[in-house]
Amino acid sequence: MSETPTTPQRHPHEGPPHLMHQLFEWRALAEAALLPWSLPLLMNCPMGDGHPVLLLPGFMGDEGSLVGLKTFLANRGYAVQSWGFGRNVGFRSRHAEAVEQKIRYLHHESGRKVSLVGWSLGGVFALYGAHQAPECVRNVITLGSPVSVSAEGSQSPPIVRALYRLIAHPMGPSAHAMQPRAKKVRERHPLPVPMSCLYSLSDGVVPPQEATIEGSAGLHENIRVPGSHTGLGFNALVLAVVADRLAQPEGQWHPYEPSGLLGTLHGWLAPQAPA
Repeated sequence: MSETPTTPQRHPHEGPPHLMHQLFEWRALAEAALLPWSLPLLMNCPMGDGHPVLLLPGFMGDEGSLVGLKTFLANRGYAVQSWGFGRNVGFRSRHAEAVEQKIRYLHHESGRKVSLVGWSLGGVFALYGAHQAPECVRNVITLGSPVSVSAEGSQSPPIVRALYRLIAHPMGPSAHAMQPRAKKVRERHPLPVPMSCLYSLSDGVVPPQEATIEGSAGLHENIRVPGSHTGLGFNALVLAVVADRLAQPEGQWHPYEPSGLLGTLHGWLAPQAPA
């Protein structure tokens, strides 16, 4: 008999990411370089059932940033699409509306519910889309996404907030966080569909308390992974967890349990703990 799943909690970390983790975000290059060597192990990940999967890039990311995820998940048998709206330049109304419409279109076209995988800010778009069209969504997976920003505002490093002000909005992330669409996401927690939040304690961009959620036992979870923020989409262990989460039969969601050689490695590098 399986144990009763624990209720997910936000990670207790306070403040921005540790300075050391911010300074060593460049290690994402090593994570990407290791990915080809991990392919033999990744080929042991479960095959999918062909349902549609929509990938959503992080801030300043575009379709190219999703190539690792897209190629791997297509190989596992999913009907993978990326958002198709160019570069993600902030949580803007037109993109939020477009994501919702794309989810509805993919659901209508395939006749099947859509899984959403959002990296960083892409996870906020995924969360919004799932709240707006829950009847079309199978599950949501976020990778280092700021899904639980507190009232005091983002705790990302100053350089990240400055970049957001320069490119997205002069008032920074808080301006878009106060949009009616973004406020709906916060006010409607917990999400009425399965949700897996992948987070790293060594993330140098989004601190763990913002990348984890308080949710419902048996429907939501926080999964600790090793690695940098900017390398999440090329991290072999992250890809393995995503494949595991997507492979669950529809309507039979259960919390993540590491298995196989990659699961053992995951347990060594990022032991799971209540978040």
